[in-house]
Amino acid sequence: MTGVQCGDEAAYKDLFTEYYPRLTTFAFKYVGEMDTAKEIVQEVFIKLYQKRRTLVIQQSLKAYLFKAVYRTCLNSIDQEKRRSHHHQEAAIYQPEAEYADGLEEAEAQQRIYQAIEQLPDQCRRIFTMNRFEDLSNQAIADQLNLSKRTVETQISKALKLLRKALFLLIVGFLTGN
Repeated sequence: MTGVQCGDEAAYKDLFTEYYPRLTTFAFKYVGEMDTAKEIVQEVFIKLYQKRRTLVIQQSLKAYLFKAVYRTCLNSIDQEKRRSHHHQEAAIYQPEAEYADGLEEAEAQQRIYQAIEQLPDQCRRIFTMNRFEDLSNQAIADQLNLSKRTVETQISKALKLLRKALFLLIVGFLTGN
C-alpha cells in the first residue's frame, strides 16, 4: 500500500489488476448486475486513490477492499430500494392530471434532477449526500467540516427551493406551459 500512498501509479495499477476481478465477482453476488458491480468496485478504487495519502488501514489491504466493496454494495441496494419506494409512492399520490398532454414519468424525473442541479453548490452537495448517499446530518457535517446545524439549514433550504421548483413545474404541466 505504501507505493499507492506515495502516488506510484504502477503500484496502484498492480493493486487494481490483482483485486478488480475478485472484487467485481464479490459485488455481483450482492447487487446481481455486472455493470453495477463493476461501477461499485471502480468507485471503491477511486476513493482509495483519492484518500491514499490520509487513509489509515488497520487491517489487511485485502480485508479493507472487500469490506469497502461490501459497504458500497449495501449502500447501492439501499439507494435502489429507496428509489423504488419513491416511484411507488409517486404513482399512488400523484393525480393523473399531472401527466396531462403525454407527460411521461421519465420527463418528470429529468426535471426534478434538473431542479436539484439548479440548487446552490453547497446546498446541492449536502442535499445529495443526505438523500442519495443516505448520510446522516452529522456524517455530512463531519465530512465537510461544517456544523450539524448548517447541514440541517442547507437541507431545509434545498427542500424549500425544490418544492417551489416542483410546484411551478406542476402548474406548468396543468396549464399546458
